[in-house]
Amino acid sequence: MDLVRTVPAMQSEADAARCAGRRLALVPTMSALHRGHLALVEEARRRVGPEGHVTVSIFVNPTQFGPGEDFDAYPRTLDADLDALRTGGDVDAVFVPTVDAMYDDAARTTVAVGAMGEHLCGAHRPGHFDGVTTIVTKLFLACRPHFAVFGKKDAQQFLILRRMTRDLGFDVELVGLETVREADGLALSSRNRYLGEEERKQAVVLSQALSDVRRRVAEGERQAWVLVDSMRKKVASAPLARVQYAEVVDIETLQPVEALQPGQEALAALAVYFDGARLIDNTFLEVPA
Repeated sequence: MDLVRTVPAMQSEADAARCAGRRLALVPTMSALHRGHLALVEEARRRVGPEGHVTVSIFVNPTQFGPGEDFDAYPRTLDADLDALRTGGDVDAVFVPTVDAMYDDAARTTVAVGAMGEHLCGAHRPGHFDGVTTIVTKLFLACRPHFAVFGKKDAQQFLILRRMTRDLGFDVELVGLETVREADGLALSSRNRYLGEEERKQAVVLSQALSDVRRRVAEGERQAWVLVDSMRKKVASAPLARVQYAEVVDIETLQPVEALQPGQEALAALAVYFDGARLIDNTFLEVPA
């Protein structure tokens, strides 16, 4: 497992692998790796096969954090991450660039996402998704992947990146992996470590609210306001929880919908605070044609 710290060195390794006829996969992460990340690595290896090349990037990207967010406090656990990848992942390279390696002081170019970033997380984190799309573009150019594997827990991020990849003509296939959860349903997240004991117990309310939405849709409910109201009421049953948003949006545009239509695929999504810990979760809704 090679530890690569500069863009030219990463490009050189990726180019050599491509010239040797190997298939390349990238798993972008921001440190504090958990079982969910390792599941992404497993999927990346499955996609490229034993003769392929898998790169995991570890980079806490400053441009996707806004003022007052947890950039400085975000867990950085490189030694533990490398140990996890050595023992639990089949990885060829770990790309660990510095901020200076990824962003020149004079850099002015960004990748903007437009209306897809106006709702859900985008409404509360101005500039966040422009930071995400810009860094992923840089990672694609550095790591040269045929495949990039992301978790669907960050569904808005995945859908925006899928659109960006199509719009800009990247020859990269985006793979979305279903959310990995604890036994009680809580979505795995690096930010779960911020939760206190009682907050952790109550945090399961997110997945319960989404399960209730899926049940309602299966029973025939089509009005988005009813689904949103049910999510908010369920989260309100947890005394320590504070809803930031609860929305139902179309997966192609990420714009809110008033009513689900036959054959439509939508996304029900939540962001909930437990004191300073902000958790997100979502579920994809497929309406019968």
